[in-house]
Amino acid sequence: MKLFNKIAVSVVMTVSMLAVSSAAFSKEEKKDLNAVVEGAGKLTESKMLEAKSLLENGGDHDQIQQLLNDARQAQKEFRYEQTERTRQKLQDKLKITRDAFIGNDNAKALAALNEALAIYAEMKKVYDAAH
Repeated sequence: MKLFNKIAVSVVMTVSMLAVSSAAFSKEEKKDLNAVVEGAGKLTESKMLEAKSLLENGGDHDQIQQLLNDARQAQKEFRYEQTERTRQKLQDKLKITRDAFIGNDNAKALAALNEALAIYAEMKKVYDAAH
C-alpha cells in the first residue's frame, strides 16, 4: 500500500509540474529578432552621436558618461553572427572612449568615439546587406 501511495504521489507531482511548465512556455511572447537587433543598432548609434555632440560642445560630464554607458549596453543586443567580431571591436572602442573620458582626455575620447562610429557603420552595412 505504501508503494502504491508513493507511486501515485510521484505521478501526480510529475503531471502537475508538466502542466505548469507547458502553460508558462505557451504564454511566452514571440520576439522578432530582426526588430530587436535593429532597435539595438539604432539606440547604439543615437547614444554615440549624442555623446559625440556633447563631447564636441563641452556638455555635462555625467550626461556624457551615461550616454557612453547606454551605448555600451545597447550594442550588446546587436547580435548578428556575421558582425560578432566587429561588435567586439566596437565594444572595445566604447570602453576606450569611456575610460579616456573619465580620465579627462576628451581629445582621445572623441577620436575613439569617431572610430567606434566607423566600426558601427561597418556593422550596419554588413547587417543591412543580409536583410
